[in-house]
Amino acid sequence: MKVMKPSIMDYTREELEAVVKPKFRAKQIFGWVYHHYVESFEEMKNIPKKLQENLSQKFVVNPLKIVNKEISSDGTIKYLFELSDGKTVESVWIKMKDALYDEKGKLLHEAKYSVCVSTQVGCKVGCSFCLTAKGGFTRDLTAGEIVAQVVSLKKDNDHAHNRITNIVYMGMGEPLDNLDNLAKAIKILKDQDGLAISAKRQTVSTSGLSTKIDKLGKMDLGVHIAISLHAVDDELRTELIPMNKAHNINSIIEAVKRYPIDTRKRVMFEYLVIKNKNDDVSSAKKLVKLLAGIKAKVNLIYFNPYPGTQYERPDKEDMLKFQDYLTSHGVLCTIRDSKGIDISAACGQLKEKVQTKG
Repeated sequence: MKVMKPSIMDYTREELEAVVKPKFRAKQIFGWVYHHYVESFEEMKNIPKKLQENLSQKFVVNPLKIVNKEISSDGTIKYLFELSDGKTVESVWIKMKDALYDEKGKLLHEAKYSVCVSTQVGCKVGCSFCLTAKGGFTRDLTAGEIVAQVVSLKKDNDHAHNRITNIVYMGMGEPLDNLDNLAKAIKILKDQDGLAISAKRQTVSTSGLSTKIDKLGKMDLGVHIAISLHAVDDELRTELIPMNKAHNINSIIEAVKRYPIDTRKRVMFEYLVIKNKNDDVSSAKKLVKLLAGIKAKVNLIYFNPYPGTQYERPDKEDMLKFQDYLTSHGVLCTIRDSKGIDISAACGQLKEKVQTKG
């Protein structure tokens, strides 16, 4: 059996300092990997040849390769990555804001991008509306495989290391189910000698593992959390997210209240709106009651249908009524723009499409 080499991206700078001597070389390697996006040790020009060869024998630089990508008319790009063991995961490059120029053509602010990354091959949660769930769970991603998605997307889009990027851990998999590797990836991405993506620009989206929300809070990493709530009663939530039996709505709300939140920030609640399931005003009323006492922001998301799903996209009129009710009762609420709707937008859709063709 072929032994897979670990990636250099699996290492924090401190860990690399323990492996590479003298330790200042670790900072140089970090610069090549995270500032110049090199793919081989031979490209690291100020690293001695002997050390380059030694590193090449023990490690790979990037453990991923792009095997497919789809570009939307709105600029969203969906990527399918192959891992060193042949498994595949998806990531998404999303333009959040266009660049702004004044009347003389001077750049006022650069375009803003978010990267949506995966944390597992497959998923254990088994949400009934999610295509990723169809394939079951295969394995956790390493910290390096999580980090490499961000590096690869920035490199592929010619996005300099010091340009601002937001990261959302809400691709394939349940991030809190892979908490140790997730936490390590967050630290690596925060490192000032690397991509220096601050914790306040990193959001962990969870389907609500209440005990793990507490654990993440105690790690004090400074990242935001987003809760995929999707329902206001346990009966519907258990239909949509079977894991709700073990982590019900009340346990999630209580865990959120204990989570250390920057006083200037809000907790994001993701609410996937499905026609005739959770799109009525009575659901909106229950949601307002549920979030009482939490500095919350609700993000309403249109369900994106995919072949074989039993669920339907809600009507715009019902989305607006839902939003109006929440806003008029003091809950900050936005309707998320559907990005990449003309490509394989739903999680797992590009992977499924490529596998079906194969």
